[in-house]
Amino acid sequence: MSWLLALPIMLPLATAVLAFLFRDRGAAGRWLSIGGCLALLVAAIALFIVVWQDGVIAAQMGNWPAPFGITLVADLLSAVMVLITAITGLAVAVYALADIDTRREALGYHALFQVLLAGVCGAFVTGDLFNLYVWFEVMLIASFGLLVLGGDKAQLDGGIKYVVLNLVSTAMFLTGIGLLYGITGTLNLADLHGAIGTVENQGLVTVIAVLFLVAFGIKAAVFPLFFWLPASYHTPPVAVSAIFAGLLTKVGVYALIRMFTLVFTTDTDYTHDLLLVVAVLTMITGVLGAAAQSEFRKILSFHIVSQIGYMILGLALFTPLALVGAVFYLVHHIVVKANLFLVSGVAKRLTHGFDLDSMGGLYKSSPLLAFLFLIPALSLAGFPPLSGFWAKFLLVKASLDIGAYLVAAAALVVGLLTVYSMTKIWAEAFWKPLPAGASPRLSMLTVGDRIRLLAPIATLATLTLVIGFFPEPFVAFAERAADQLLNPDAYVRAVLGSAS
Repeated sequence: MSWLLALPIMLPLATAVLAFLFRDRGAAGRWLSIGGCLALLVAAIALFIVVWQDGVIAAQMGNWPAPFGITLVADLLSAVMVLITAITGLAVAVYALADIDTRREALGYHALFQVLLAGVCGAFVTGDLFNLYVWFEVMLIASFGLLVLGGDKAQLDGGIKYVVLNLVSTAMFLTGIGLLYGITGTLNLADLHGAIGTVENQGLVTVIAVLFLVAFGIKAAVFPLFFWLPASYHTPPVAVSAIFAGLLTKVGVYALIRMFTLVFTTDTDYTHDLLLVVAVLTMITGVLGAAAQSEFRKILSFHIVSQIGYMILGLALFTPLALVGAVFYLVHHIVVKANLFLVSGVAKRLTHGFDLDSMGGLYKSSPLLAFLFLIPALSLAGFPPLSGFWAKFLLVKASLDIGAYLVAAAALVVGLLTVYSMTKIWAEAFWKPLPAGASPRLSMLTVGDRIRLLAPIATLATLTLVIGFFPEPFVAFAERAADQLLNPDAYVRAVLGSAS
């Protein structure tokens, strides 16, 4: 299965090389990017089907036996994250046809976009910590390039904040890797699962676990390490903001889930209680930040922080139902959040900016866009029967099942405040008339641009509706994925074979 595990990495990298070579050819680079995303989607579907049917699969690069070589491995969580990455990447690539200007294309936008997808997929299928670090760095380089591409002042300001905090995360990650290797002699995740329990000084293991929590917490934008995100995500073009919002922080969440279900499970009374406090504070501070904003993308950026708290909550509770909720929430949120950023871009084109005070009249001038906004907005807020309702329901029920009533109450209150933020966007951008003196800019969009901008939004909105109205297969999938996380024997056997 080595070729199947390597394809989600190799296809975007090969596309990036071709896109860079054709960066001055206009349409050629754009359609190369679309073709690469389609190929990635096909590979991701094939990987998901194999993992669903056969269970965890692993491959050793260069035929070096684990735990000494480079391991690629996919369980259900890895497979669905690669699949949702491919879906989101294709949607954003189509949207970018009308959003990214020729100057940024000539500077290498499509190549950087594909490198970012390769880094994200690599992080999801890698089987050892050092290569997780490598893919994090690939993501950081590509995302920084995309963030500052074009050289606008606001982009450079946001890019500096973004890269400095992420370099701090990298330094802490490398420190943790060195300490973990020093006490166990391995960095292979499956091998660490057994080795970590043999360490005599378990207090040191807990210290290293907290170090990883901080390192990955910065990547995931958890409290109090999130301030780089709302300072940077509103600055680049909308296509870049959307892919960032959908995927980048989820890689940090994925890393936390992987490490704190597979490796750091010897002192859950401390580590997962700490995660619980972080999760609740992340939910609350994120939603309060969103409520205080009056700019479309800044509101959405703070809501990324808030919703990350729900995902960490599922990990922190560490029960089967809670992990089901965390997996379900990951899938739901990537689709919804990327879509809301795409909607914000079209809204800006039809009015006069992202500031809600300068927006208005969108319900009258573009009722289709208003409808497409309501689907992800209401899902984010947790309205039944949309996907966000089932995600929140699973996590609240998991909290109540173990008597964590204050945690459940916090999750519900944050949901209500999310409704307030989404209602504010609806009232200001869609419902109220355009400010005096302003005129609708609908005529500025050609028919082709409308198709390129609205087709990805409609597709992601449809996926949100499918998850919401037919949740049973998605919950069943999340149950199987959570079972693999709580019982990682199959993961260990797939990687180590007889050595396990």
